[in-house]
Amino acid sequence: MLKPSYPLYLANAAVAANTDLDVLDKYSGEVATRVAMADAATIEQAIAAAVDAAPAMAAFPPYKRQAVLEHCVKRFRERAEELALALCIEAGKPIKDARGEVSRLIDTFRIAAEESVRIDGQVQNLEISERTRGYRGICKRVPIGVCSLITPFNFPLNLVAHKVAPAIAAGCPFVLKPAGKTPVGALIIGEILAETDLPKGAFSIFCCSNDDAAPLIEDDRIKLLSFTGGLIGWEFKARAGRKKVTLELGGNAACIVDGDQAGNLDAVVERLVFGAYYQSGQSCISVQRILAHADIYDALRDKLVNRIGALAMGDPKQEATFIGPMIDEAAAKKIEGWIGKAQLAGARLLVGGRRDGNMLQAALLEDVPRNCELQRKEAFAPVALLERFEDFDEAIAAVNDSDFGLQAGVFSDSLAHAMRAWDRLEVGGVIVGDVPSFRVDNMPYGGVKDSGLGREGVKFAIEDMSELRLMVIRQNAG
Repeated sequence: MLKPSYPLYLANAAVAANTDLDVLDKYSGEVATRVAMADAATIEQAIAAAVDAAPAMAAFPPYKRQAVLEHCVKRFRERAEELALALCIEAGKPIKDARGEVSRLIDTFRIAAEESVRIDGQVQNLEISERTRGYRGICKRVPIGVCSLITPFNFPLNLVAHKVAPAIAAGCPFVLKPAGKTPVGALIIGEILAETDLPKGAFSIFCCSNDDAAPLIEDDRIKLLSFTGGLIGWEFKARAGRKKVTLELGGNAACIVDGDQAGNLDAVVERLVFGAYYQSGQSCISVQRILAHADIYDALRDKLVNRIGALAMGDPKQEATFIGPMIDEAAAKKIEGWIGKAQLAGARLLVGGRRDGNMLQAALLEDVPRNCELQRKEAFAPVALLERFEDFDEAIAAVNDSDFGLQAGVFSDSLAHAMRAWDRLEVGGVIVGDVPSFRVDNMPYGGVKDSGLGREGVKFAIEDMSELRLMVIRQNAG
């Protein structure tokens, strides 16, 4: 069970200012714990403390940053089941998936620990003409400064890890605002960070109202805003002023199943079902659109319907549960409505789709018109669409017919088709032989179009959180 209450963290210290925020058990709907909320004055203190800590964090040696990150890895392993249960309760994530996210939290901090001591620069040749004879350039990476980190509800540990661990590795103080619906995991991370010898003011972690959060976006003392969430991120970018901004804003990922997969359909179905319905589809790279070649369409459809209909739905604390609750009833009602609109427009519901509170059965539809929300928008729910294609280029065009471009999957044994997908798909990543839901925490991850800008993945985030500083040396002509 969770503790009765959790404090916020201000300048590395726990502050039990209040218990104003109720955190619900997403399955039972009951209050699971209460969390302290930051007010405007606390946010100002946090930003000011981070600004004051910036010189000390920049001077904090790489081996000490590594030691902090390694301490976190050790403590995460010791508290792994506690962290998994917190996820299960506050996010409604099935316990097996919750344990998997804890393992990714550990991986991400471990990778950051490794990268923290190899943030290297470069020697640059400047002798490109007679005028620059004797000149050499040396570049090093230095911390960008105070970072503002804002994370969503669906991966309360790993999405926090992908911002916090690189900030520590890069030597940047940070202020973190986790999602108010799922703050406990971030606060446990804060509790563990408070055990380290990070310079005072290096981190603050708290929930706050949207109105009070404005300085986290607009304050010029902050040098980088890293936001993962919905399309409101574009508004945040417009308000952010001169600071660097990285955004991961979701998608409606597609997966192509080529005509040469007839002998591999069982394995393909297992991956599609995982990609579409894992943690009730509440993932930015959840499989939302499945494009199947006409030669294998009917067989794939039948296998999907049978497999989806057998998914266990219920209490996420039960080991057998695959489909747990959505984050709240409003989210489930929205998708129930989208399914109904698609049916009225001519789509056929093949399986699932019934709702009870915030529980929504895994659903699969076919023949969904292109102008329906289920085609155009991010569902963020246990729902997928199935459509057929005759020609591979037709499938590529259908994938690209989207405002989003995060990742796409391609099941094909054709090297030519794999390369064509890589060349032509308008996405941040193409996953060949698997679903777009695949991610490893050291790979570059991010999208194009409305899916955002910039790349996560520890090494790439560290690069965003640092900047190059050049020294030019002129050799004595004598």
